[in-house]
Amino acid sequence: MKIFGPALAATFVLATPAVAEVTISHGYSAFGDLKYGPDFTHFDYANPDAPQGGTMSQRQLYGTPTFDSLNIFIIKGDNAPEIGVHMYDTLMVRAYDEPDALYGLLAETIEYPDDLSYVTFNLRPQARFHDDVPVTAADMVFTINALKTDGHPYYQNLLSDVIEVTAETDHRVRFDLAPGAGGSYPGDLAELPVLPAHFYDDVPFDESWMDVPIGSGAYLLDTVDQPRTIKFCKDPEYWAADLPVNVGRNNFECYAYEYFTDDTVGLEAFAAGEYLMRVEYRSASWATGYDFPAAQNGWVKQMMIPDGRPANAQGVWFNLRKPKFQDIRVRQAIEYAFNFEWTNETLFYGTYNRSDSFFENTDMEATGLPQGTELAILEEFRADLPAEIFTQPPHVPPAGGPNPRDRSSLRAASALLDAAGWIAGDDGIRRNAAGEKLVIDMPDDSRSIERVFLPFVENLKSLGIEATFDLIDPTALSERRQQFDYDLSFTAWQVQVTPGAELRAFYGSDAAAAEGSNNLSGLADPIVDALIERVAASKTRDDLTAAARALDRVLRSKNPWIGTWHIGAHRVALWDIFGMPENPAPYDFNRNVDFWWFDQGKYDALVAAGALADEF
Repeated sequence: MKIFGPALAATFVLATPAVAEVTISHGYSAFGDLKYGPDFTHFDYANPDAPQGGTMSQRQLYGTPTFDSLNIFIIKGDNAPEIGVHMYDTLMVRAYDEPDALYGLLAETIEYPDDLSYVTFNLRPQARFHDDVPVTAADMVFTINALKTDGHPYYQNLLSDVIEVTAETDHRVRFDLAPGAGGSYPGDLAELPVLPAHFYDDVPFDESWMDVPIGSGAYLLDTVDQPRTIKFCKDPEYWAADLPVNVGRNNFECYAYEYFTDDTVGLEAFAAGEYLMRVEYRSASWATGYDFPAAQNGWVKQMMIPDGRPANAQGVWFNLRKPKFQDIRVRQAIEYAFNFEWTNETLFYGTYNRSDSFFENTDMEATGLPQGTELAILEEFRADLPAEIFTQPPHVPPAGGPNPRDRSSLRAASALLDAAGWIAGDDGIRRNAAGEKLVIDMPDDSRSIERVFLPFVENLKSLGIEATFDLIDPTALSERRQQFDYDLSFTAWQVQVTPGAELRAFYGSDAAAAEGSNNLSGLADPIVDALIERVAASKTRDDLTAAARALDRVLRSKNPWIGTWHIGAHRVALWDIFGMPENPAPYDFNRNVDFWWFDQGKYDALVAAGALADEF
């Protein structure tokens, strides 16, 4: 019998001779244990008595500078990601005080056999879309088929283990899975939205558009002022308002997002009270930008909120599709030219740590020499791995010095380029044997990033590389990334607490050639693919940790990026008008905001003091 801690009462095991055991449960965890039993009333980090009303007004999510589409499921257009946060319910939702547990939202229960050859979700009969059409298994079938065929490459990669999806009844949908899909995979499926098939009778799934989407979530699209503002307000008929997973959640009457292409203007707008909360991504702004009157008067607060999740995999990614980057010595030389130590002290006020791992800030980061299960995994590939994988610690970026142009680093870089056949001529420019110049282009749309990487570009130029940092508009950057039209690209990928099949989208061979994919480096390596599958198929947390360490070690040996920086916390500035749970969940800050509430008394006091306008 399966035992899921306090959830035992909701877990049933069906068995017949020679037939795999089938678990039926109100929740799912890749590794078994569930904190919350079948009769739980709310998550521990929720306040069931939270006041209702008011508006949470903030800067756009994820730093996206603009939007021209409300279709968030394809690569075309620059979409507004907030649509996905507020308008679409998923089969299950994560508990953010557990590393990998999910509990039913659209789905009342989940069923699966020991071998995970399939997974079945039983939908709640009362589930409704915003237009009061019932949510059915047929909508889930439509969703999966549309995402697999025409969805963003992220979804296409994620769903590659779905052999078939079937509506067994109106409220029962079954996924037949490929062998080895892994313990975390049912959770990946459970977090998928369910799209209304009837909506797409008149709206093309595979095109960008500005039609008002229909979902089944707690909020309706209220206002769109493209590309400056998008606002969502509560659906008064929301079907799931009283479910345990939603108690203490969705307390704001509305969510409003203000878009800024220039973050300096965005900070000025915040200081003037035009919106109420912002996550600060710039260390210089955090250190020096909050000296405006509202902050001096105590009306605006700065908070450092700990982040229990892995740090983002943030770095400068090499486009390995380019022949000039095939020689690892070229990539190593370019890495020497980025002086993190000087950058951190001079531009970041010493606030960051260097990122060297793809699983930074976790026990999944490879360290020292491989041992135990990690070593056993790597031994399977020993013949095709570099010897240093087994004899040396994992790759760590070279340290720079107190000056922007660190001479020892540049000498090492120059020697590597010489050895790789890129020789500096009389004019100082590096050329290969065919006479081709070593040219590197790095496009981006952020002026704050420009100031960080211009010294890097200057170091590359001093090595004889024709390097440029191109400041372009967000739409042009999106198009170039979709077409892999860059040499270097700076970005960050969110790393899951329990990583799994989604890793294919970032490092897998199938994603390398898929236009618009998240595999910016174009990494295509069979050993990396095999290790990703080992991570995804892990049966225990210990197995996952060992497999992730092996993957991390191999990825780092290939130098597909220049790891940049991380902080392990969220820098949050807000007008002091919000209430928060005493014990916030550790694993997702953005979702924690869903459990905040509007403090009307504090707000009225600031309006009376003339600090804020009476508009929220």
